[in-house]
Amino acid sequence: MFKAFAKGLSITLKYLAPGNTTTVQYPKERCEIAPRFRGQHRLVPTTDREKCVACYLCPTVCPAKCITVESAENEKGEKYPKVYEIDMLRCIFCGYCVEACPIEAIEMTDKYELANYKREQFIFDKERLLKS
Repeated sequence: MFKAFAKGLSITLKYLAPGNTTTVQYPKERCEIAPRFRGQHRLVPTTDREKCVACYLCPTVCPAKCITVESAENEKGEKYPKVYEIDMLRCIFCGYCVEACPIEAIEMTDKYELANYKREQFIFDKERLLKS
């Protein structure tokens, strides 16, 4: 019994030694983000407008129902989203909206710092999603 205790204590002391820390000193140091990480959403822009054609597939497949889209037509007869909002407080970051988009108009970035002080700041509108 003492042998098992000593073995466990030696493992603990090994990690307490200087230079063997497992804690990341955030925000000075940042963890390496996995390539498949799903963070903040972003609407992909084109030269004159967003790439989205308001097909309503992203709000349809969203299990949290956090995406709101209202479409309109421009003078050329092309559909575009007049309103495109994502409520980040409801979003579960599943990525179904990205998978469902037929023209790859929405993507998920590696940004994970989404803290705010007011609830209204968690509703990302079209302009904010294009800037991210």
